[in-house]
Amino acid sequence: MAPVPRLVKPDTQGLVHLQVLRTERLAPHWLRVTLGGGEIDRFRPMGYDQWFRLFLPLGGGEGLDRLPAKANKMFGYLKYLRIPDGVRPVMRNYTVRAFRPATATTDAEIDVDFVLHGSAAEGTAGPASRWAETCRPGESVVIIDEGLTFNPERGTDRVVLVADETGLPAVAGICASLPAHATGLAIVEVPSADDALEFPHPAGVEVQWIVREHGITPGTPALQALRDASIPDAPFHAYVVGEQALATEGRRHLVGERGVSKDNVSFCGYWRVGVASPAPKSQRAAVEAHS
Repeated sequence: MAPVPRLVKPDTQGLVHLQVLRTERLAPHWLRVTLGGGEIDRFRPMGYDQWFRLFLPLGGGEGLDRLPAKANKMFGYLKYLRIPDGVRPVMRNYTVRAFRPATATTDAEIDVDFVLHGSAAEGTAGPASRWAETCRPGESVVIIDEGLTFNPERGTDRVVLVADETGLPAVAGICASLPAHATGLAIVEVPSADDALEFPHPAGVEVQWIVREHGITPGTPALQALRDASIPDAPFHAYVVGEQALATEGRRHLVGERGVSKDNVSFCGYWRVGVASPAPKSQRAAVEAHS
């Protein structure tokens, strides 16, 4: 039997223009931005950990109009980079926290949960955090759907899910999509107890919250919890996301020490400690001017 592909691609990956509908502060390090309007009818929800490229108009709305149709592909990305600094939108990857289809009285909506680092007011936030804190209803964004990292063909009856706070929306989305009879364990590391945002999950899936103490390297508490955990003996689908070392070391532990088939492990490094996501020179200069 051929191995199951790691990724599940969407049917279409065109530019989808949306608008900010509202924002909500959920916890000290969490802010939810709800998107809709625009071309929301073109978005096809896939459930689980569906993710997308998000283009933020930090250089103004003109940049969104200049995005190439395939900005997530090699040649399209090169065209994207040729948009002048100061106009070029910032691109980041985010997960669909929730999708609500249109009804007779409401339009479709997508919730996107942002982990906040630093402060927009103090000039210490990164580009995405700063945008999330300061965006207003009616502001435009563009997304490109990228599909799933959690391939349900690898199994949905028994799961082991491990993430730091950046993977919490993905874990929540997966649990919302699992069958009611699913069993397993979800380990989620967060920077404070207030950031442990509860989410619906099958009764047979145990959720273990790990609060990271100040000064501890992100991802290490979740990795240690995985090493200490009692996990199912039967085949299961493992999913490890978040800080790069958590994803790679978590996979190495599961395959090398727990005997899990590498074909049953979905993993992805979202970020790396000490490596900031790049921001355009004009945006870095604006922050420096106010610091």
